[in-house]
Amino acid sequence: MTTRAPAAATESMRLDRFLWWARIARSRETAQAMACDGHFRMDGRKIDRAHAPVRVGSILTFAHHGDVRVLRVEQLPVRRGPPAEGRACYCDLVTSPVSGVDGSSHAA
Repeated sequence: MTTRAPAAATESMRLDRFLWWARIARSRETAQAMACDGHFRMDGRKIDRAHAPVRVGSILTFAHHGDVRVLRVEQLPVRRGPPAEGRACYCDLVTSPVSGVDGSSHAA
Protein backbone atom coordinates (compact mmCIF):
# COMPACT_ATOMS: atom_id res chain seq x y z
CA MET A 1 0.00 0.00 0.00
CA THR A 2 1.44 3.35 -1.01
CA THR A 3 0.67 6.70 0.51
CA ARG A 4 0.29 9.76 -1.62
CA ALA A 5 0.74 13.38 -0.67
CA PRO A 6 -2.44 15.44 -0.61
CA ALA A 7 -3.23 16.99 -3.99
CA ALA A 8 -3.00 20.53 -2.60
CA ALA A 9 0.59 19.96 -1.46
CA THR A 10 1.76 18.83 -4.89
CA GLU A 11 -0.22 21.25 -7.06
CA SER A 12 1.79 23.82 -8.96
CA MET A 13 1.30 26.43 -11.65
CA ARG A 14 3.65 28.03 -14.16
CA LEU A 15 5.17 31.25 -12.81
CA ASP A 16 4.07 33.36 -15.79
CA ARG A 17 0.52 32.06 -15.55
CA PHE A 18 0.39 32.77 -11.80
CA LEU A 19 1.64 36.34 -12.30
CA TRP A 20 -0.96 36.93 -14.99
CA TRP A 21 -3.92 35.25 -13.25
CA ALA A 22 -3.12 36.92 -9.89
CA ARG A 23 -3.09 40.24 -11.82
CA ILE A 24 0.50 41.10 -10.91
CA ALA A 25 1.21 41.38 -14.66
CA ARG A 26 -1.19 42.90 -17.18
CA SER A 27 -0.57 40.26 -19.86
CA ARG A 28 0.92 36.80 -20.19
CA GLU A 29 3.71 38.26 -22.34
CA THR A 30 4.58 40.77 -19.60
CA ALA A 31 4.55 37.96 -17.04
CA GLN A 32 6.91 35.89 -19.21
CA ALA A 33 9.27 38.85 -19.56
CA MET A 34 9.24 39.42 -15.79
CA ALA A 35 10.10 35.77 -15.16
CA CYS A 36 12.82 35.55 -17.81
CA ASP A 37 14.70 38.82 -17.21
CA GLY A 38 16.82 37.25 -14.44
CA HIS A 39 15.70 39.63 -11.67
CA PHE A 40 13.14 37.29 -10.13
CA ARG A 41 13.66 35.06 -7.07
CA MET A 42 11.50 32.24 -5.81
CA ASP A 43 12.25 30.92 -2.33
CA GLY A 44 15.62 32.70 -2.51
CA ARG A 45 16.69 31.08 -5.81
CA LYS A 46 17.20 33.10 -8.98
CA ILE A 47 14.57 32.30 -11.62
CA ASP A 48 15.11 32.89 -15.33
CA ARG A 49 12.35 30.79 -16.86
CA ALA A 50 8.62 31.37 -17.19
CA HIS A 51 7.72 27.74 -16.59
CA ALA A 52 9.16 27.57 -13.05
CA PRO A 53 6.56 25.89 -10.80
CA VAL A 54 4.83 28.05 -8.19
CA ARG A 55 3.29 26.30 -5.19
CA VAL A 56 1.28 27.44 -2.20
CA GLY A 57 3.81 28.83 0.28
CA SER A 58 6.33 29.96 -2.36
CA ILE A 59 8.01 33.31 -1.64
CA LEU A 60 8.36 35.51 -4.75
CA THR A 61 10.76 38.47 -4.74
CA PHE A 62 11.02 40.89 -7.67
CA ALA A 63 11.21 44.54 -8.72
CA HIS A 64 7.92 45.91 -9.99
CA HIS A 65 7.22 49.55 -10.96
CA GLY A 66 10.13 50.89 -8.87
CA ASP A 67 9.38 48.80 -5.77
CA VAL A 68 10.84 45.55 -4.47
CA ARG A 69 7.93 43.23 -3.81
CA VAL A 70 8.01 40.13 -1.64
CA LEU A 71 4.90 37.96 -1.93
CA ARG A 72 3.89 34.69 -0.31
CA VAL A 73 1.58 32.54 -2.44
CA GLU A 74 -1.52 31.76 -0.36
CA GLN A 75 -3.48 29.84 -3.01
CA LEU A 76 -3.28 29.07 -6.71
CA PRO A 77 -5.86 30.90 -8.80
CA VAL A 78 -8.36 28.84 -10.78
CA ARG A 79 -8.97 31.59 -13.35
CA ARG A 80 -8.05 35.18 -14.18
CA GLY A 81 -10.88 36.81 -12.32
CA PRO A 82 -11.41 40.29 -10.92
CA PRO A 83 -8.52 42.09 -9.15
CA ALA A 84 -9.83 41.30 -5.66
CA GLU A 85 -9.83 37.59 -6.51
CA GLY A 86 -6.24 37.87 -7.75
CA ARG A 87 -5.07 39.70 -4.61
CA ALA A 88 -6.54 36.92 -2.46
CA CYS A 89 -4.00 34.51 -3.99
CA TYR A 90 -0.98 36.13 -2.32
CA CYS A 91 0.10 38.05 0.77
CA ASP A 92 2.27 41.12 0.21
CA LEU A 93 5.06 40.73 2.78
CA VAL A 94 7.22 43.72 1.78
CA THR A 95 6.91 46.56 -0.67
CA SER A 96 9.84 48.96 -0.50
CA PRO A 97 11.35 51.45 -2.95
CA VAL A 98 14.29 50.23 -5.01
CA SER A 99 17.37 52.20 -3.95
CA GLY A 100 18.46 54.81 -6.44
CA VAL A 101 15.32 54.62 -8.58
CA ASP A 102 13.83 57.90 -7.39
CA GLY A 103 17.19 59.67 -7.51
CA SER A 104 17.21 60.50 -3.80
CA SER A 105 20.22 59.81 -1.64
CA HIS A 106 19.80 58.04 1.70
CA ALA A 107 23.33 58.88 2.93
CA ALA A 108 23.61 60.89 6.14
